[in-house]
Amino acid sequence: QVHVVESGGGLVQPGGSLRLSCAASGSGFSIVAMGWYRQAPGKQRELVARITSGGSTNYADSAKGRFTISRDNAKGTVYLQIDNLKPEDTAVYLCNADITYYRGSFDSYWGQGTQVTVSS
Repeated sequence: QVHVVESGGGLVQPGGSLRLSCAASGSGFSIVAMGWYRQAPGKQRELVARITSGGSTNYADSAKGRFTISRDNAKGTVYLQIDNLKPEDTAVYLCNADITYYRGSFDSYWGQGTQVTVSS
């Protein structure tokens, strides 16, 4: 069983910063990639950024410039630094982990999400 847990959300004023964390825990697997998605009320879930275990990253066009994804492979943790927050960044931010079990199969797990609210 793999557990994915996000943390670091909260209420922030416009122009502020946040660092979200996501940890994948369990045993018998290795992480292929982890990504951050977000879902605002009434909107579809969208990719924000994704990083592989090798460090390759990809960002949504809307995330380029203000969002930075990084990872600590030893801790099974991925971070999302968000700078110059805007009200339109308000959403639930969800973490996804693509993993491969040592027996060879693949799977994908989601966390419960962490709320980010940008408001004055």
